[in-house]
Parts: sequence; structure tokens; C-alpha cells
Amino acid sequence: MEKFDKIEVSAKTEESAIAEALASLGATKDEVVITLLDPGSKGGLFGFGSKPVKISVTRKKSPADVAKEFLKEVTLAMGLSVSLEVRTWDRQININMSGDNMGLLIGKRGHTLDALQYLVNLAVNQNADASISVVLDTENYRKRRRETLESLAYGIARKVKSTKKSVTLEPMSRFERHIIHTALQNDRFVRTTSEGSEPYRYVVVNPK
Repeated sequence: MEKFDKIEVSAKTEESAIAEALASLGATKDEVVITLLDPGSKGGLFGFGSKPVKISVTRKKSPADVAKEFLKEVTLAMGLSVSLEVRTWDRQININMSGDNMGLLIGKRGHTLDALQYLVNLAVNQNADASISVVLDTENYRKRRRETLESLAYGIARKVKSTKKSVTLEPMSRFERHIIHTALQNDRFVRTTSEGSEPYRYVVVNPK
């Protein structure tokens, strides 16, 4: 059975038009946007000359649909042909992008990927009822970057323990700072803090 996203319906009353449209779309009222196209009229005596109510009912786009459309537009503008693999659960959407020249989407130390992730989160949450988190990845970059940062964190921690001096890391995104903090949160000999202002906020590893 074909699934429609938009339908126009005419009926004697707005309520009956809405009911017919929802039944045709297989949707609830919360899942659609209803637009009154013509309020109709009752007509004269005995209803002669009456006009039916006419409405347009459009199915709301899911957050995942909004994310996919946004990414398709942006990557097309960048001259890239990208395939999207989308997985959703609870209030999180994970999107893996694949195609040629994915290095352009990653950028230096993931800055382009982080910027794109920030923008798609803005687009998805613009009309969302509750906060939704969108995580972008390509070529397994997030996992590889996490492993690199965890190794960095452990190496810095060893240096701080031996020298008893604080070490300041280079500016990082919130995502990357979180990896450093998490990696060292249970270390009994060092503590981490985030300092500075975005987008130049950085992590400092201090001896306890």
C-alpha cells in the first residue's frame, strides 16, 4: 500500500475532513500539520449553494528525515555524493556517511565533521518537542579519534605524575574534551579541568 505524506480533503465539516485525512494517511493528529484551504459555507435555504470545507494535511517529517535532507543538501553543495546510514534510538540519531573524498567532511582534526554535526543538530532541534542528539561519523573517524585521544590522555597523565606539573592540551571540541575527562576521571593521581572560552576551550591535566 502506497504511503502518502500529503493529502487534500473536502467534507461537510472541518472535523469530518480531518478524520478522513487522518484515516487516509494512517496518522494521528499529533503527527500532521493541518491547513484550512477553504472554510466552506452553509449555503442558503435547505443548504442550497453550500460549499464543502477543504483542508490540506501534511505528515510531519521525523527528526531523522530532517537530518537526512539537511545533510544531502549540504554535501551536494560541497560537490560530494554521500550515502547515509541512519540508526535511531531514544532521543539520539547516529548517522554514518560514506562515499568518495570523505576526508573533506572530516577536515583537520575533525573540525569540519564537528561543524557539520553542530549545524545538523540545530536543524533537527529547531522544531523538535524535546532535545535530540545527532552524532555524525564517517570512515569510523569517531572511534579512531577516541582511541587517539585516550592514548594521549594516559600519556599526559603519566607525565604529570612524574613531574608533578600541570600540562595544558591544545584547544578541543566539547566532544574531544569529554573523552579526555572520561579517560582520566578515575585516576587517583591527576584531575582534569576545562578552561578558556569556545571555540578555544582546552583541557588542563593537574596533579592531585
